[in-house]
Amino acid sequence: MAVRHLDDARLLKEWAYINGKWQNAESGEVIEVTNPAEEQGGEGSVVGCVPRCGAVEARAAIAAARAAFPAWRDLLPQERGRLLRAWGEAMLENRDDLALIMTLEQGKPLHEAKGEIEYAASFLEWFAEEARRVNGEVVNGHLPQRQMLVKRRPVGVTAAITPWNFPSAMITRKAGAALAAGCTMIVRPATETPLSALALAELADRVGIPAGVFSVVPGSRDIVAELCANPVIRTVSFTGSTEVGRTLLRQSADTVKRMSMELGGHAPFIVFPDVDLDDAAAQAVAAKFQTSGQDCLAANRIYVHADVYEEFLALFTRKVQALRVGNGLSEGVDVGPLMNARAVDKCQQHVDDAMAKGARRLYGGGVHELGGLFFDPTVLADVTPAMAISSEETFGPVAAVSRFGSEAELSGLANHAELGLMAYLFTNDHDRVCRITEMLEYGMVAVNCVKVTGGPIPFGGVKQSGLGREGGHWGLDEYLDTKYICAAIKAA
Repeated sequence: MAVRHLDDARLLKEWAYINGKWQNAESGEVIEVTNPAEEQGGEGSVVGCVPRCGAVEARAAIAAARAAFPAWRDLLPQERGRLLRAWGEAMLENRDDLALIMTLEQGKPLHEAKGEIEYAASFLEWFAEEARRVNGEVVNGHLPQRQMLVKRRPVGVTAAITPWNFPSAMITRKAGAALAAGCTMIVRPATETPLSALALAELADRVGIPAGVFSVVPGSRDIVAELCANPVIRTVSFTGSTEVGRTLLRQSADTVKRMSMELGGHAPFIVFPDVDLDDAAAQAVAAKFQTSGQDCLAANRIYVHADVYEEFLALFTRKVQALRVGNGLSEGVDVGPLMNARAVDKCQQHVDDAMAKGARRLYGGGVHELGGLFFDPTVLADVTPAMAISSEETFGPVAAVSRFGSEAELSGLANHAELGLMAYLFTNDHDRVCRITEMLEYGMVAVNCVKVTGGPIPFGGVKQSGLGREGGHWGLDEYLDTKYICAAIKAA
């Protein structure tokens, strides 16, 4: 089904992209991609249909990537960089169409989708430059008459399993690094949002990225199983839940793959009395409600010092009340629909559990008047560790606010037993910044700001929030092997 109002209708692809060709699945089955903003009673408007590929198509993509790897590896890094840069520029030239496709299949407000396209393109620009900086070194040896070299070489064929909440940026952050390093990559996008991935494949094809270097295979879980089990795949990069990450680790164990994983988050947002509370409240809204709260970096637990607790709650609730809920294509919308009915159910379960255990509901708390997959932006106060929302990632527009009295108390509240992706700290006390950032067991900490990610930085978590890092020169490490060469030197 064609999407209306695309300036370039060729960007809507309803086939798999394998070895530089568009094709259907051998099974003949398809996946209907629906618009969550128009989901009513389980029936959604169909945006497009893509093949339900399986292991057969996955193996074909792997074979193509293996065949393409030697030439891509041996291409001068500045040539790989030129192609990546061109790919990113093509994304920016088609920003409006790519954002429209994203909003139609994912639901996020159109202005957020446009921002994601710019964010996604920035990774291709960054790694285009990093391609030429993959250097080795000469080691001062410990043995006589030896020349000792260390080289960094691409691992080979890689795979990316990407999520629905950021359907473009999570591809370019992975593929940009892999292709810059000299690897080839196969992407299995989320079944909810394959159209954004296929649009990127169309642009990759247009700018001349060779056949087999980048493939997109939408479809069933059989694809994931094949990518994990196939010995040709040397690195799997995954963004998604911790539960699924554990499964992928088990499936990849027999082939001892390198695994790069960005998993679940449960970010604390900490407010001390010495900050501008109005600004902190505005930043908390931004950190909580982007992508309708369906963000691994979302501020799931907001801890406010007792001295300013009620004042912060009043400011925060007033700003949440001002958020506009609706179809992401409508002007001025801040919060779009959730992705599916399971997400709505989880939000409701967390609200009901918290209120049953003594939380105050200051705003929202249920399905929005629009119905379907729209959920009210919600503020819960007096949240305690006994409530499910304190330990489980909500992945929706429900803000849980708690008070604390001291840094010692905060230490026991803020750190999560299993997860450690992102934390936010608001204080103007330099010594406190040093103490609290050291205390927080998270891979990333934002101080007095909430927008921190981008091409140059190492994105990732600790504990069960992930393995490895994406972005910066650290992102290349996931796709490079270290080779040591020791050569004897004969005396003259």
